[in-house]
Amino acid sequence: MAYWLLKTEPSTYSWADLQKAGKATWDGVTNPTAVANIRKAGKGDLVAIYHTGDEKAAVGVAEVVSAPYPDAKDAKLAVFDLAPKKALAQPVTLATIKADPAFADSPLVKIGRLSVVPLDATQWKTLLSLAKTKL
Repeated sequence: MAYWLLKTEPSTYSWADLQKAGKATWDGVTNPTAVANIRKAGKGDLVAIYHTGDEKAAVGVAEVVSAPYPDAKDAKLAVFDLAPKKALAQPVTLATIKADPAFADSPLVKIGRLSVVPLDATQWKTLLSLAKTKL
């Protein structure tokens, strides 16, 4: 199992939208590194949903429920389907993440505009701990 952080602008598509829908296709990603990360994801992987914009915080956990597949709008891109698992008990802000040594080498901190970010097991556990959330 792998862990990911997916960034989204909440005014475009929010954690609440995913919860309401029950399942969504994660699309609209065009950055080559982010697309490559989508292609590395697998069914059963867990993801943190992170709101960009004014919030700048991880707010929920979802699960990848399909293997990656070509985007119907552009076959050069990749998408996957995901379903909500659980809201974080406490949002974890970017400032909190940046202050934690577990994330010092994370692309989340080093490559700020990357929309699909891999997290290692330690970073995942740290994120859940900071959120006061158990799965």
